[in-house]
Amino acid sequence: MKRHASPVSSARHRPSGEMAHVVRGIAHRLQLPVLIEHHSRPWVVGLFALINGLISIGLMAAAAVLTGAPLVFPSLGPTAFLLFYTPTHASSSPRNTIGGHLIGVLAGYLALVVFGLTQRGPALAEGVDWAVVGASALSLGLTSGAMAWLNLPHPPAGATTLIVALGILHRPWQLAVLMLAVVLLVLQALVINRLAGIDYPLWAPRTLPAQPEGSTSA
Repeated sequence: MKRHASPVSSARHRPSGEMAHVVRGIAHRLQLPVLIEHHSRPWVVGLFALINGLISIGLMAAAAVLTGAPLVFPSLGPTAFLLFYTPTHASSSPRNTIGGHLIGVLAGYLALVVFGLTQRGPALAEGVDWAVVGASALSLGLTSGAMAWLNLPHPPAGATTLIVALGILHRPWQLAVLMLAVVLLVLQALVINRLAGIDYPLWAPRTLPAQPEGSTSA
């Protein structure tokens, strides 16, 4: 007996991911029939991704300029993409996004402490030695293991822990601001995805119904 996949499940296997559903939902909200008709076209989805990326990271960068705080950093980019490309995937949920980055921050700082690098400047400026190599390896290993142990996978957190371990952002206040930026991005994803009618979770990822044993997807 064939089992039909849900629209969201099928969307994960399409080049546009779930982003086409987000575009369609927003088009319905704004009552834009032309956009509704063409919402799944690659150029439409790509244009939405471009605009959304500009807005999401642009707002963070502007806030960083106004406050002088590191509210924008490299691993925020892939997080933003995940939150809108596959919003119903477990790794895009608020729990995994915030938890994953928090694990990365803590693992990165612990690695700095272990190798005595908390007072050292960025490795890109100071140079790379064996202590930096050790801190980088330890931070990524701890982050990968902890995300697996706690069932909180969020791939961009692997970049966050290296940002910390390499000394790019390593002061405690910088790490607090980093986490604030992650929370703000998650709130933006919550607003936009819910506006589009996507069942984006408030915290933990949605649990998909178990597929009957022996059944296949059509």
